[in-house]
Amino acid sequence: MTFKIAVLPGDGIGADVIAEGVKALRAVESRLKEVKFELEEFSVGAGEYLRNGDPLPAATLARCREHHAILLGAMGLPEVRWPNGLEMTPQLDLREKLDLFCGLRPIRLYHANDTPLKSCRAGEIDFVLFRESCEGLFSGRLARKPADDSEATDTMRITRKGAERIFRAAFREATRRRGLVTLVDKANVLPSMAFFRRIFDEVSWEFPSIRTEKVYVDAAALYLVQRPQRFDVIVTENMFGDILSDLAAGLVGGMGIAPSGDIGERHAVFQPSHGTAPDIAGKGIANPVATILSVALMLEWLSNSETQRGAAKIHKAVAKVFETPANRTPDLGGKLSTAEMGDLIAREILTEES
Repeated sequence: MTFKIAVLPGDGIGADVIAEGVKALRAVESRLKEVKFELEEFSVGAGEYLRNGDPLPAATLARCREHHAILLGAMGLPEVRWPNGLEMTPQLDLREKLDLFCGLRPIRLYHANDTPLKSCRAGEIDFVLFRESCEGLFSGRLARKPADDSEATDTMRITRKGAERIFRAAFREATRRRGLVTLVDKANVLPSMAFFRRIFDEVSWEFPSIRTEKVYVDAAALYLVQRPQRFDVIVTENMFGDILSDLAAGLVGGMGIAPSGDIGERHAVFQPSHGTAPDIAGKGIANPVATILSVALMLEWLSNSETQRGAAKIHKAVAKVFETPANRTPDLGGKLSTAEMGDLIAREILTEES
């Protein structure tokens, strides 16, 4: 079978890390039976806006819909903004236009040296955060603002449909993991969050074997630092998930090893959780591991026995490379270049016993 993958390098370090993600994908492809990947690259992001006036051209979006999955580097540049002062975020447009409601953020500690926490061993931090990606506080970002500049308001939007589907996705994942779902909200203060919690309780009855707990977002930030080992599957609102997923990445080494997927009923985008980092773009020092792990997420989502085997090869290769403390890019205190890290992981994929 041939899977068509749309490749969107984007801006800044996007092209640097995407090259290593593709390298890992090709290494996996050479080890799989009867599975091929047809890659087609498209220009999107702030650079595309400067060239042609649109960061996400309609024709490009239409072509992306025709592919099995989308692999994205990073989009946006701080100095390229809309007239209202907001930074361009075509990655959010992709989520909304393709209805990619399920923001998937896996967090795993590969080596004790990479966490700022004391006495955490490899594998002890291992959870996944589910972020509702189409509603919440982000949903009002394109709303018309009053001409009066005396105040500004953002609206937290929670719908039953949106809440039910992100909760069911989180519960289904918990059935494959350790059987615990933690709801993170602010139901003691916000009516929208009380509604969110009520729907969580209703959906939980559909999964009687799964344990549940509810934690306010401020307490969740504390517990993530104090005892992240307690978490298995976390599910939360858009803005809360945006903040907590960055905090969680910091527990295991930073954004350079934090993959992500934005998944809908028909389409999915896979990308590193980090931004474009224009200050280091083209210097060959960006960490490509988050992108390579996002490729693994993509292979898992494609839900073919061979692609899932390929995802496992990537995870094993990353773990093997990280066993050696010197195998690190500068963000983790090492000296490897972007390409050197990609080469090490690709080599492990190619030499790993089937």
